[in-house]
Amino acid sequence: MTNIRVLTVAGAPYELGYIHGKAYAREIAELTEERLRLCCDPFWTGGQQATLEEALAIGRACLQHHEAFAPELMEEMRGMADATGIGVNELVIMNGFTDFVDILANPAVLGRQRIAEARAGDVVDCTAFIVAPSASADGYGYLGQTWDMHASATPYVLMLDVRPEDAPALMTFTITGCVGMIGMNEHGVAVGINNLLGADGRPGVHWVYVVRKMLAQRTVEEALAVLKSAPLSGAHNYLLLGPDDDGALCGYNVEHMATRYAVLPVHSVYAHTNHCLIQEMLEVERPRKAVSQASTLARYSQASHWLDAQVGAITLETLMALTRHHEQDGLSVCAHVQPGYDVESSGACIMSPSTGELWALWGNPCQNAYEVFKVGDSLRQTTV
Repeated sequence: MTNIRVLTVAGAPYELGYIHGKAYAREIAELTEERLRLCCDPFWTGGQQATLEEALAIGRACLQHHEAFAPELMEEMRGMADATGIGVNELVIMNGFTDFVDILANPAVLGRQRIAEARAGDVVDCTAFIVAPSASADGYGYLGQTWDMHASATPYVLMLDVRPEDAPALMTFTITGCVGMIGMNEHGVAVGINNLLGADGRPGVHWVYVVRKMLAQRTVEEALAVLKSAPLSGAHNYLLLGPDDDGALCGYNVEHMATRYAVLPVHSVYAHTNHCLIQEMLEVERPRKAVSQASTLARYSQASHWLDAQVGAITLETLMALTRHHEQDGLSVCAHVQPGYDVESSGACIMSPSTGELWALWGNPCQNAYEVFKVGDSLRQTTV
């Protein structure tokens, strides 16, 4: 794998989307076509079958929520639509795919009876973690994760350097056509995510737009308030690390289903994978397939033990090594495609709000070198 690609976009919201769309029009079209097809695949929706027309209609129902929640990001989508010739509805579905399938998995949204024996869902995997300053060797806080997806998504990985006219500069680890997935802004507000499977999906706002709006805030409390107020369409786990109103670094983990959430302050170390840990969230979680379930449990155990064993001595190198961790049975933090389970670590990102630096790589962490970036700076160099 080559070094991770970087695209810098600057200007008003429309310009941000137009520049992004012009730069990667072909890839954005490919991803949009693929994800519209997958929306209609019962593999992703617990057996519920939707037609493309039904999916597009539900997408249109989501647009009004996005316009109310983040009109500036919808203007960015209009710029991308004009640059690519793809409809805004289709682009928003592509951006929020893993939330959108939660909507389609809810039979009440489609006006249908629940399937007597609903199929277990498949979930793309990520292993994420927060390290509070008190738990590190250098007194800095860190937020990081692998980003795991079906192997066909790996070629689309991108670092997006966003420099808006009237909002904080930010960098986000994302894919072509997506407004943001994992990132940090110039104020040191950092956000990471894990996908979850929700049974309470509904027309609402998709997670990537919530991440971008969180990254437009000056403090971690402001970002948390954005997340709490978001009328989400599907289920994700969110990790936040950044300065509070007094400048002290604070961390939170938030399991957020479409209709409920639970906030956990992080004072030392915390790891999360792709299953809910809070009982109230478990009540609206969809089941997952056997290999997917085994994977999330194994990775949670590996990451938790790794961090717990090194509290007080954790370094950047410790965390990079965690993203490259392998177990003999193959179900590991550094995920590779398994027979019957086409999921791999498509990249990884580690962020330090204390220094404003991000370390990112493209593809399997065990096979690639991290590069260091700084928000709002052209600095870029290969590291370990």
